[in-house]
Amino acid sequence: MMDIRDNWRVVLLAIFLVVSTFAIFAPGVGGGDGGGSSEFVNETAADTPTNLKFGLELSGGTRIRAPVDGLTAEGVDVPRGTDATTVESRVAGNISGVSAADVTVRFAQAANETTTVEVFAGNVSQSAFESALGQAGYDYESVRPGVTETTRNDIVRILRDKVSEAGLSGGQVQQVTTASNEHFVVIEMPNTNRTELEELVTQRGQVQVVAAYPVETNNGTETRTTPLLSQGDFRSIGTAQEAPSLGTHVPVTLNDQTAQNFSNAMRQFGFANEGISNCRYEADPENPGYCLYTVVDGEIVYAAGMSPDLAQTFRQEKFTQNPSFVMQTANMSEARQLQIHLNAGSLPASLNMEEGTSYFLAPSLAEQFKLYSLITGLVAVGAVSAVVFLRYGDPKVAAPMLVTALSEVVILLGFAAAIQLPLDLSHIAGFIAVIGTGVDDLIIIADEVMSEGEVNSSRVFQSRFRKAFWVIGAAAATTIIAMSPLAVLSLGDLQGFAIVTILGVLIGVLVTRPAYGDILRSLLTDK
Repeated sequence: MMDIRDNWRVVLLAIFLVVSTFAIFAPGVGGGDGGGSSEFVNETAADTPTNLKFGLELSGGTRIRAPVDGLTAEGVDVPRGTDATTVESRVAGNISGVSAADVTVRFAQAANETTTVEVFAGNVSQSAFESALGQAGYDYESVRPGVTETTRNDIVRILRDKVSEAGLSGGQVQQVTTASNEHFVVIEMPNTNRTELEELVTQRGQVQVVAAYPVETNNGTETRTTPLLSQGDFRSIGTAQEAPSLGTHVPVTLNDQTAQNFSNAMRQFGFANEGISNCRYEADPENPGYCLYTVVDGEIVYAAGMSPDLAQTFRQEKFTQNPSFVMQTANMSEARQLQIHLNAGSLPASLNMEEGTSYFLAPSLAEQFKLYSLITGLVAVGAVSAVVFLRYGDPKVAAPMLVTALSEVVILLGFAAAIQLPLDLSHIAGFIAVIGTGVDDLIIIADEVMSEGEVNSSRVFQSRFRKAFWVIGAAAATTIIAMSPLAVLSLGDLQGFAIVTILGVLIGVLVTRPAYGDILRSLLTDK
């Protein structure tokens, strides 16, 4: 009967296997799809008997790789005490078609940093930006294409929020830097249509509520537009929905200060009186009357009139007590997009798809990759098994070796299921590498233990085992050091391969190799 005190490493391995199996197969383990709408998700692809998630290459989907639109002026000499809004307004005022929202200044925070000014409109030339800086009175060291790392980090964070709000799961958004120091944002989404993903992530998602109302001038009546609300003015965002009386819409609630300003504007511009139910945008866009536009990225997606009930709250100055209303859209798709943009925020800059790439992998082809990966793994296991049995010819040495090596794969799969890591071909290559290196280390242990004659006591076994373990420990350290740069740097598929290999080596050195030593000791000695 096994003595737990002498074979605790085997017990630890068994615990890891049980927990990993539970993580892979137990219902409801591993989380859901992140909430939100599942409009873009292929639900049938998610119906699998395990909790494992598959990435783009094994389930199909879309990959977008694109640089960020923008120009950056570095070493800008801004007088001390000047606020960011002033700088942004002055620079934007000297560039045709650019607003202050398209310009960002980042003041130096440390001695080794310089002040930068970025412009995010894609149609601005470098010479136009340089001229605008000069006209605004700001000297600078250089102007280069692209944006700062801070802006790229903000874009990645917001895109992740947009993906989460859209209910997409199993994908990733990250920065990638090439050897020539070019920066790209890469979005990979399994089970996602390319057109819909492009629509979600390539829009900046700037949302505004704009008041359009008639004004009497010396030349007659003209329509004036005034932006009233943007993303930061909302306290809460409801779920996109449809109602018979309101159509498709998103319920919103304003924060206190914005609610008071909005109420004042509605009374001042006439929406609370003559503007009630007086929006003619669809019939006459040039003379719309009193309309509240929902504007996304500069495009009017809906024009709504003022309802009598809401107008009454403005007249009685009761709107601030419950500053809620609905933002209407033409259809449910636009309502969901509006909800996503309001919740996730707007991108500081858009992705340049003209210089980027968009790639779609059909689910049917991905299923073939999944099948071929399984076949390749089985072939690797079969080949390794055959070599091991031919080498030793003793099942009590070879069988535990193979079981121990395969247990590393099960533990790694359990880890992937627990953290919802989307498995791709690079991860499968890592699993196969783990099988090979694992068996190689176990062969070193078996050869070292058995090569010097019969093992007649635990003391002899431990002496030989320690020698072997020093060898495999040094090899593991070498592998980890060699793979670490690939795991840390954003090098695409190589990163997934490196991460799985490092995890496999760590599990082997800390759990499975010592457990195999205990098993081998029990088989070769009287312990």
